This record gives sequence, structure tokens and C-alpha cells, in this order.
Amino acid sequence: MLASSFVYDGVQAAMHPAEHAAAAREGSALVTERLGASPLSEAQVATLVRAHGVATAVLGLALAVGKAPRTAALALAALTVPLAVVNQPFTSKGSEREERTAKFVRNLGAIGAAVIAGVDLEGRPGISYRVSRAGTAAARQAERAAQRAATEGRRAAAQRQRMLAVVGR
Repeated sequence: MLASSFVYDGVQAAMHPAEHAAAAREGSALVTERLGASPLSEAQVATLVRAHGVATAVLGLALAVGKAPRTAALALAALTVPLAVVNQPFTSKGSEREERTAKFVRNLGAIGAAVIAGVDLEGRPGISYRVSRAGTAAARQAERAAQRAATEGRRAAAQRQRMLAVVGR
């Protein structure tokens, strides 16, 4: 269910970039201004919106079908961060503020859900547990090997004593 909203939003952005261009233009203007670059043209903004939409839809599909779900979820979270930044309501007034607040909260929720999906191990043990278990198993195996070596050493010493007794020392 989480993936469906990403797929829908991605397809909508890819098919109808003009609806998302105003927000993208604001965000790209902030970035290009900070970098000291010239602003993006309308065609470049539309291409940027389409590329973002396609990436979002493809990663949403990957999450939905279970192909690299953790990677897809974390990438979706990263792709949603710019949307949350562009839709932040703190600088707007009136009804625009309400609309931006709704989008901002929705984007924050999507980021949180995607991050949770990205770190979820689906009941499988995590890397720290696996490393801990491997260390414990290795220590147990080393102790058993040391015990076998000590037993073999005692056996060899006893056999040597018997051999010396037979030879008549």
C-alpha cells in the first residue's frame, strides 16, 4: 500500500509535469541561486519533473513487487525530501499556507514511512546480530579445537610413556 502513493505521484508527475512545474521552479531557483548558476529554463524544469516522476514511479514499483525493497524505500525517502522542502509552509500566507501545510505533512509522512520500510528487516536478523552470533560461534569452535588439542596431547604423552615403559628405560 505504501508503494501505491509513490507510483501514482510518480506517474502523474511524469505524464503531467506542468502541474508540478511551479513548485519545481521554486526549488530549482533556490538551488541554482545558492550555486551561483543560471536559472533553469521551462523545458529543463519540465524534464527535471518528468525524471523525478519516472524515478519515483519505478522505485515505487520495485518496492511494490519486492525487488530490492529496502534500497527502493530508502531511495524513495531521499526523492521525497526535496518535495517536503519545496512544500514547506513556513514562508507562505493564507490559503496557500494551508495547502502547503497539507502537502508538507503528507511528504513528511511519506518520508517516515519509506524510512521505516527501508530499515525493516522483515523478521530477519540484522547485521549486528549476525556478527555477534558469528563471533560467539567462532569462540565456541576455537574452544572446542583447544580442548581436542589438549586431549590429543595428553593421549600422545600417555602413549609415549607406555612406549618408554615397554622399551625398558
